[in-house]
Amino acid sequence: MPYFIETFDRPNHGHVRQAHRPQHLAYLEANKAKLLACGAKLSDDGETALGGVYLVDVETRAEAERFIAEDPFTKADLFLRIEITRWRKAYLDGRNYL
Repeated sequence: MPYFIETFDRPNHGHVRQAHRPQHLAYLEANKAKLLACGAKLSDDGETALGGVYLVDVETRAEAERFIAEDPFTKADLFLRIEITRWRKAYLDGRNYL
């Protein structure tokens, strides 16, 4: 069962995000088999990252927790808060999974 992970950046930590972005992207690439989707949440200006969303295809909450714990952004203490929720895939890429 996939999990939805939502992260919330600490205020005024854009410099932390930028400093660790290359390692974060490498981590995502190394784990792309687990990713259904992911990306940054942006402010209305379309420039400022506020956190991120990950849809990960793992079997357990513990695996989802490990996945986000190993993200370089997490290790750099970028996130103020992380929420993990079990997710039921209904539609993805225009395909019905119900």
